[in-house]
Amino acid sequence: MFRKIKTLLAAASLLLAGSALAADIKELSFGIIATEKAGALRQMWEPFLDDMSKAVGVKVNGFYATDYAGIIEGQRFNKVQVAWYGNKSAIDAVDRANGEVFAQFVDLDGTPGYYSYLIAHKDSGIQSLEQVLKNGKDYSFGIGDPSSTSGNLVPTYYVFTRNNLDPKTHFKVTRASNHEGNFLAVLNRQVDVATTNSELTLKMKEKSPEKLDQIRILWTSPLIPRDPLVWRKDLPADIKKKIQDFVVGYGKNEREKEILKNMYRLAGFRASTDAQLVPIRQLELFKDRKKFESDANMDETERKQKLADIDGKLAELARQLK
Repeated sequence: MFRKIKTLLAAASLLLAGSALAADIKELSFGIIATEKAGALRQMWEPFLDDMSKAVGVKVNGFYATDYAGIIEGQRFNKVQVAWYGNKSAIDAVDRANGEVFAQFVDLDGTPGYYSYLIAHKDSGIQSLEQVLKNGKDYSFGIGDPSSTSGNLVPTYYVFTRNNLDPKTHFKVTRASNHEGNFLAVLNRQVDVATTNSELTLKMKEKSPEKLDQIRILWTSPLIPRDPLVWRKDLPADIKKKIQDFVVGYGKNEREKEILKNMYRLAGFRASTDAQLVPIRQLELFKDRKKFESDANMDETERKQKLADIDGKLAELARQLK
């Protein structure tokens, strides 16, 4: 009897602690990954965050770091409680920053994903991906943030790793920037070739079609799953419910639809889980496997162990997908 009472008291104290924690939350920080300049991102996201503040009942502040790592570290140390990520950076947030996927973007046109591009200026003389692969030392290259899915992971694997090339050494110069920065660098002849994505080019098509007319797309990736929203697992349950109810229910009237349209042509959000990251985890592992297979300097015993470890992880991910 005493043990049962003790258990009930412990459960009650946990509930009270959770309620107290929820009551103590006066503000939330929402991390916005650095795909463009902070000013442009604020203009797109602040109306949505203001509406979220009213729905959740606490002030929601935008957190705009200069790179993806800033958002991940912010969430890791609880300076950021909710964040928009690409799929690759979301993996880091889940694995290192106590994160959990709870929602996913839904495209305005119903497309279940987006695309990574390699681009060049139409007047550069670069006509094809084959030229880039064959004559890398003739060109400068703009790659995305190391934690960017479409700016870094996807083009690195499909364009370079699968062709036994390293973008860091293949070109005469390689520099990193966000999607907008890479697009403008090609437009202004500051780099010869760069990564960007279909979200940015669609925006340019609507707002500055004359700029897009000067760009040639050399390569288009396979479809990439739409971006996730990630919260910290330790947020109180009632706060999580308010956030998810707001997010998945947003976009029901004309005003909200216009706000979403300005946020990378969104129709809204749908509920999601960490499972949406599995294909990107597989891509990371395939990239590592290819690297170890082609490393002529690696000890054979070490190579076999590395490949076996990767194959084990891939098998586990395949089981999760089932």
